[in-house]
Amino acid sequence: MTTAINIGTHMASTTPHKYSVLLPTYNERENLPIITWMLVKAFKDYGLDFEIIIIDDASPDGTLEVAKQLQNAFGEDKIVLRPRAGKLGLGTAYVHGIQNATGDFVFIMDADMSHHPKFIPEFIRKQKEGNYDVVTGTRYALGGSVHGWDLRRKLTSRVANFLADTLLTPGVSDLTGSFRLYKKDALAAMIRATKSKGYVFQMEMMVRARQMNFNIGEVPITFVDRVFGESKLGPDEIVGYLKGLWALFLDI
Repeated sequence: MTTAINIGTHMASTTPHKYSVLLPTYNERENLPIITWMLVKAFKDYGLDFEIIIIDDASPDGTLEVAKQLQNAFGEDKIVLRPRAGKLGLGTAYVHGIQNATGDFVFIMDADMSHHPKFIPEFIRKQKEGNYDVVTGTRYALGGSVHGWDLRRKLTSRVANFLADTLLTPGVSDLTGSFRLYKKDALAAMIRATKSKGYVFQMEMMVRARQMNFNIGEVPITFVDRVFGESKLGPDEIVGYLKGLWALFLDI
């Protein structure tokens, strides 16, 4: 069935695209119900077909039990549970998620509410505008911003992006961002070419996208620090990022 959706001021007649959202989780029992409700509302408000795939890595706080309740509330066709046996890394979570995705477009985003679903229509509008293979959210282009970070976190992110941009020249303003919309086939191709498993994964995806001549668009977003739970970015992750960045530089 063909539907008409109003995305901002852009009215378009659309074929029945389906959007799969990949939500990797670890200790997100407080955030998951809120972000899920917001996602469901965003898609329903614009009459879009969707599914939310929750990839939980055996969270000790009971995130999976909360996910099961959400599945009962919204239906198994909308909330798809694909748990794993342990904390296996972000990159492999996306591999696991895309293997179970039935949409022809895939959103990746954080489950901690740092990425607000209100920007989803803007991603879709941008993708249609240029028939982009990837649309990535940016905190650092005009109109983008960060809220809730202290000076240390802001400097860490800026330095990380500066180093990556200098060494890798990817042509995007926010290389370490993780709120993106992909054509499913493009995402699958990039994942096959990507070697990183941790925080460097998102960065390498953009590098591989450029290497494979995929078209990339950008949407300014507001990034808000998590309200519930603790950040998973610690000294070990920063060291891993620097090692991964250097390894990627040597590889390209």
